[in-house]
Order: sequence, then C-alpha cells, then structure tokens
Amino acid sequence: MRASFQVLAFPFIKEGDKYLYAIFKRKDLSVWQAISGGGEDGETPIEAMRREAYEEALLDKNLPYIRLSSITTIPAVNIRGLIWGEEIVMIPEFTFGVEVSSKEFQISDEHTECGWFTYEEATSKLKYDSNKSALWELDYRLKNGRSGIAKNIEVIENLYAPNKEV
Repeated sequence: MRASFQVLAFPFIKEGDKYLYAIFKRKDLSVWQAISGGGEDGETPIEAMRREAYEEALLDKNLPYIRLSSITTIPAVNIRGLIWGEEIVMIPEFTFGVEVSSKEFQISDEHTECGWFTYEEATSKLKYDSNKSALWELDYRLKNGRSGIAKNIEVIENLYAPNKEV
C-alpha cells in the first residue's frame, strides 16, 4: 500500500573545490528533477528514499544520506488521485542529499537521461520549486560545512511514522 508521503534526493559528488549534482529527465513528463517517489508498505521516509534511489539509479542502499529540512506539501491528486481517501488532500515531500563516489550509475526506464551539473546549472533546469528549494539547502549546507541533520527532523519524521496515532 502506498504511504501518504513523497521523497526526493539529489546525488552529489565533490570534484576539486566544487560540488556537482545529478538530476534526471523524466520520460513521462519530460522535465528535470531529483530522484523521487513515494513510500510503501510502512516504510519511513529514509527507507523509501533508499529504495527509490536504488530503483531509479541503482544507488547502494547503504550510502550516507543527508536529511534536509526542506519539506513541502503536494496535492494528493497530483500523485495518483485521492488514493488515501478524501480526507488526505495534501502529502508531505521529504528531501535528502546523498554523496556518491562515482558519476557512473545506471538509470531506470523512468528517465531518458541523467546529467551532472553545478548548483546554478541544475537550478536552471529543474521544473519544481520543491526541487529547487531542496537543492539550495543541500548546496548551502555542503559549501558552508553544515551538512549535519537538522534538529527538527526527528520531530517531523515522527509525525509520519507508519502506524503512528496522532
């Protein structure tokens, strides 16, 4: 069963003194975006992100992810209609960065291409504001030595833990 949240992540690599970010061109929408997808079967956001990154780019599930503070909400009808019932009309989108050691990886058939770009180049290609905000935060954290997990993440994630009563 689909969980009522989305996730997205930007793979990144450091080359010399600059960071490059991988973004992907979706086959169905022909837009550039981060790796993204939804939670399933009681997954937490980080579990969903690790699975999605593996499915879309064969990224090792044990890579170190940076949990970002950037969270947006998305109309549920934009995902797959109101599959969670009429009461859930907006779902959160949790964001991550993931450091990779190589720019070589295989992309799934959900995408037509993948490219490595500087922050400025990637931002100019991205369609969705949520992707742009998350990339800004990741770039800022990396360039300013603030890549640690944001303090409010545990509180926010607990709100979306599977089977948690609120």
